[in-house]
Amino acid sequence: MQGNSEKKDTVEKEFVAFPDVAADTINALLYQGKIRTGPQRLWPGPTETVYQGNEKLRTQYEDLCKFEIINGQIRIMYLIANQSRADGKMLLRKAGYTGGIYREQSEKKTQSLFPVIELILYRGQPGWKSGRDIRQLFRRQMLEKEEWKYIDDLKLHVFEMRRLPPETRNLFRSDMRIVVDFLAEGIGYRSDQKIVHKAALLKMLKVLSGETDTENIEKWLEQQHIREEDEITVCELFDQYERKGRKEGLVEGIKCGEARRLVVDIENAMKFFQVTLERACEALGTTVSKYEEARKLI
Repeated sequence: MQGNSEKKDTVEKEFVAFPDVAADTINALLYQGKIRTGPQRLWPGPTETVYQGNEKLRTQYEDLCKFEIINGQIRIMYLIANQSRADGKMLLRKAGYTGGIYREQSEKKTQSLFPVIELILYRGQPGWKSGRDIRQLFRRQMLEKEEWKYIDDLKLHVFEMRRLPPETRNLFRSDMRIVVDFLAEGIGYRSDQKIVHKAALLKMLKVLSGETDTENIEKWLEQQHIREEDEITVCELFDQYERKGRKEGLVEGIKCGEARRLVVDIENAMKFFQVTLERACEALGTTVSKYEEARKLI
């Protein structure tokens, strides 16, 4: 049976893999909402590269790979990584991912040369404090100015999805808009936006709220006679659960999962940093009253 972490990773990958969601994410985050790429241009690419380990060849995996293809030629390769925790070694792994792809081009394993762009979709609660470029990663090294001149400036493009400002969230046109608004607004989130990928989106909202039981989503939609091609908004779908009064329905699951995640994050911060409840709430961008409300839900 898949572990909870594996289930969460699978749900996130499947959601972002939809061509319209991937294109929308790229346009909104990289190009300020300009339509620089589209679903019809993006094709799935390999997520596995091979490198030489100490004794044998090893593989490394990226969450999602999309080729942008125009007139039969690869123009750009986009790599998308989903991160729920900040990772200080992510920059080094990026060097491995992109290096492996460029090595294949140098060995003429591809028909043409193309650049690689990687973006990190970070959905964790604490801000990303880990290094985003080589200088920050090696800031404790005793290097001279002359030495820095010859060190390649590799960068991580990290987007903190829980902290996107409203003007950035407004740039999204796909179901990803629902996700980023949910991450920003939390338990009280409501929307009149119509859902395109209903099952995938509902699974995504559940895992982001801390729930991992997503196996009954398709069955519930079928019972409600809701098809993928039907037009339905987030509010309408949530209201169907609430009207049924299901104690373990999607809305209650999302609310309880989100509340549990908030309480755990705050209490872990208090314990780890030895700070008061007020200071922990402030550091995580919330309030004591929201913490107390969340505790009542779990």
